[in-house]
Formats: sequence, C-alpha cells, structure tokens
Amino acid sequence: MKKSGLFSNIKSDAISGVIVFLIALPLCLGIAQASGAPLFAGIVTGIVGGIIVGFLSGSQLSVVGPAAGLTAIVIAAITDLGSWEIFLCAVMAAGLFQLVLGFARAGFIANYIPSSVIEGMLAGIGLTIIIKMIPEAVGYDGAGHERMVDAEDGFTMDYVVSAFNHIEPAAMVISVIGVALLFLWMTKPFKKLKLVPSGLVVVLMAVAINELLRMSGSPLYLDTTHLVNLPIAGSVSEFIGQFSMPDFSGFANPAVWQTGAVIAVVASIETLLCIEATDKLDPMKRFTPTNRELKAQGLGNMIAGLIGGLPMTSVIVRSSANIQAGAKSKLSTIIHGTLLIVCVALIPTVLNLIPKASLAAILIFTGYKLCNPKTFVHFWREGGATQFIPFAATAIGVVTLDLLKGVGIGLTFSIIFLLYRNMRIPFFFRKTSHSKGELVEIKLAQEVSFLNKAGIKMALEKLPNGSKVIIDAGETEYIDFDVLDLIRDFHETRAKDKNITMSLVGFKNIYKVPRTENPDKVFSEIEEAYEEENSTTTAGNYQKLIKELDKN
Repeated sequence: MKKSGLFSNIKSDAISGVIVFLIALPLCLGIAQASGAPLFAGIVTGIVGGIIVGFLSGSQLSVVGPAAGLTAIVIAAITDLGSWEIFLCAVMAAGLFQLVLGFARAGFIANYIPSSVIEGMLAGIGLTIIIKMIPEAVGYDGAGHERMVDAEDGFTMDYVVSAFNHIEPAAMVISVIGVALLFLWMTKPFKKLKLVPSGLVVVLMAVAINELLRMSGSPLYLDTTHLVNLPIAGSVSEFIGQFSMPDFSGFANPAVWQTGAVIAVVASIETLLCIEATDKLDPMKRFTPTNRELKAQGLGNMIAGLIGGLPMTSVIVRSSANIQAGAKSKLSTIIHGTLLIVCVALIPTVLNLIPKASLAAILIFTGYKLCNPKTFVHFWREGGATQFIPFAATAIGVVTLDLLKGVGIGLTFSIIFLLYRNMRIPFFFRKTSHSKGELVEIKLAQEVSFLNKAGIKMALEKLPNGSKVIIDAGETEYIDFDVLDLIRDFHETRAKDKNITMSLVGFKNIYKVPRTENPDKVFSEIEEAYEEENSTTTAGNYQKLIKELDKN
C-alpha cells in the first residue's frame, strides 16, 4: 500500500530541503541587502515563508521567501515612509490585502495565462539566472556583487562583462567542477549515486577545496568576500534582538496602506505566475489551489511584518531547485525554513565556510534545466508562430526587462493571436448557388463574444447583392450585445440597401431580434436548393466563405 501524509517521503524531502536551504540562505541575505533592509530581515522572511506558509499552502513544491522583484518597491517605500519600523506596517497591510484577495477568490487569474507564456517565463528566468550567476561563478567581488538574487530584476550584462576581467581562479575551479558534477549526476553511469544529493556533494566539494587552499597557505584561498556571510549573534538575547517590531502608529498614515496595496498586487501576481510555472514543472502534475495560496501568503506577510521581515512571494528559482533536488511534498520547504532558523542560530560560523561559487554552480545548472534548448525547438516545430512568438517574446522580455514586463509582452502577443483567430473563425456556413440566386446559411457558435464581432461584420459586408441569407442561432447559448446590435443594424438597413433577403432563426426572445415567423419554410428552401441538379455547395470556416464571396 502506498504511503501518504506529510512524512511519507521524508528522505527525498529532507535532502531537497537541505539543498534549498543552502541556496535560499545567500539569496535571503542578498535580497535584504539589495532592498536597503537589515540583513536579518531576509532570513526572517525565509523562515516564515518556509515554515508557516509552507504548512498552510496547498502547493507541494513551491518555495516562498523574499523576492528580487519587490526590491525596487521596498527601497522606495522605506525612504518614503521614513523608517524601517513604519515600513513593516505596510508589509502587514499587504498581507491583509492578500487575505482579502484570497477570500474574494482572485486566484482564478492564473488559469488564464497561456502555457506558451509560462514556458517563456521559465526559459527567460533560466537564462537570467545563468547570466547573473556568472560573476559569482568566477569570483568577481566588484561593485554590485551582492546582487545574487532571484533573477527577476532585469538584465545586467555590463556587470557580467566586468566579471571576466576579475576572475578568481579558485572560484572558477569550484564552479566548473560543480557544474560538471551536476551534469555527470544525470548520466547513466552515475545512476547508482542518485541517493546522494548532487547539490550537497557540490557544496562539500567546494568547502573541502577552499579549506585545503587555506591550510596550505595558498594565495588562491577564497576569503570571506567570496563566502556565505551570515550575521553571528554572541548570545541568545542578541539573536532574539535581531527581530524587530513595527511602529504601529504607522497604520494611521494613508501612505502605509497605499504601499501595502501596491506590494499586495505585485506580490500576488508574481506568486500566481510562479505557482503556475511550478505546477508545470511538477513531475506528478499536481495543481495548487491559488486562492488558498493567496490566503497563506497573506497570513505569512502579516506575521513577517510583525517580527521584522521583508514581503514575500513564491519564488521560481528556489521552487525549481526544490524540484530538481527531488522534492515530493511541502515537507521540503518546511525543512528548509526550519534549517534557516536552526542553523542561523546555532552554526552560522560553519555556514560561513561555504563558497558562493558552489551555490552559483547549482543555480547555473538549475537555469539550464529551465531554458533547455529542447524547449525552444519544441515550440518552433510543434507550436507554430502562434505559440513560438509569445514564448520567445516572454523569454526575451524577462531577460532584458523583468518578470512582470516580460509576461506582459508575452500576453500581449497571445491576445493578438487570439483576436486574429476569433476574427477568422466565428461561425460555420453553407453557401449554395442555384437558379433562384445565392443562398447563404450562417450558423452561429454556442458562444458568440465581442471577439467575434469583427469577423461577422466582415462576412456580412461581403454578402452578394440580391442573395438570401439565413443567420441561425438555434444552438447558441450566449450572444454578446455588440454582435446582436451589429446583426440588428444590418438586418434593418444594409440588407435592404443591398436587396438581401435576411432571415433570423433561433434567436431567443430576450435578444429582441426581429425573428423569422416560419423558420421551417426557410430551411425547406435550403433543402430544395441543395436538391437542384446544378447546385454547388461549399462548407467550411470563415476563410473559405470570404474566398467564395470574393468571386461574386
């Protein structure tokens, strides 16, 4: 009998939890530093996102924590509001707004994001991860080296170019060996070693190489600049003192609520996008209840704000690393959050031995998995232009701009193609040429939306003078008001001008359309026309209709 429950996959979840913890640790610190917040604030958010949101969330594989996509908002908000303690009120307000969104069932938005855009977002994030991790991989510690973040805040190629002018040999060796080990772990000869987590092997290998260099007195030894840098508390009270409380008087400031609303909207959108992407990566193809996720993160943000943390979202880098490490359930993210608080409190000195180059190697490998060239080939060969263009546009937008703008560009292309398709295929038709003239039957679809208006309008305008036209809505459940208005106007004016005999069949009384009194007589006329010896009948979609009408 198959085991079920939170601890049914504890071995694989524990291993992946350790890997995600090692990746999340420097990211939490780096995002806090980039946001102009206390370093410990990033750790607080990682702990709350891992343990509390991880437990409450319906997602089995998503990892929640501080995200680079919010850094610009946080920097501006701390400055505008005047203090970190007042900003924490805005974080709590953002959590409250997210709770409201969850109860209002706003999570349905994620269901309307096309798969081509989601895949493009993943590919773009993968490319951005690789670009951003190159400086860490080569050991560059120049201005901006703290930007080891979630790869959601745009293009930094100038920084990458500078990095190749300042290579640290030991960091380069560690990252190259690390990436090679990760690829080797995927090959057939190494299948027996699958029980040993490749990411953990890379980290231990990196620590061993650097410690050997230190003990041998080599100048290639990587100093603290290139290692994980955790704040070290001298006592329990000093550790507890790193948590901070909000200045509750800030809730009287309208700017706090405005900032909270902005954070809630941006964080919710990023979360829904990342949840959708994580579900696509899930080997078991499970679905996350999005409204429950908004509620969980809303509560998480309220708690994070209360104890001195940054705002949180679901983060695709850590989530994809979680999946690649073999996670099976939400226990892995709970373990990662637990390790954050335990290790930061008890063994910060040991964690500070880990070279950042080893973590960069793990992330570069994760980035490659996200932007695998096979995905590009698949969309090019199988999807056609309507799938490949939104996919590629999203990927390029995420790399060159940021996550939300890239997704916006991809959605724009998807909507353009959607409008184009709806304009071309709004109905089924039959057209008959016989001795009494032209007879055209237009059978409307089950649902006719405003997207179909342009196509129907073009079809009506192309109808030949003197023809007989039947518009059949017998199987139509819904017709948009704009389309009804168009049909009414054509029936009352243009049809008379073009000497067209128009019959409207099957329209419901609520639509207030002038219907044909005897529809059976109209259809019998169609059947008689089909039976004529020299009649010619065509059937197909809108494009065929236009071609036929163009001949007249």
